[in-house]
Amino acid sequence: MSTLAVEMRPLAHNVHCDDESLVVDLLDGRTISVPLIWFPVLADASAEQRADWQLLGDGEGIHWPLLDEDLSVAGLLAGVR
Repeated sequence: MSTLAVEMRPLAHNVHCDDESLVVDLLDGRTISVPLIWFPVLADASAEQRADWQLLGDGEGIHWPLLDEDLSVAGLLAGVR
């Protein structure tokens, strides 16, 4: 019996922040929500700065150009602060 190995890569497609949380919507339908205080650069940024984000690669990461801040989706899922 053979088993098909499927590569699972969590990919983001939407990001938003409020004053308490960073929320990332994944392509597979899951949503990750983490406390914004885990990331001091984002926590100290204005709403406008947090709203200016870009996806890295196919959605493996998130980049905030005005803040020079990068986070990986895999890291968020793993609880990496």
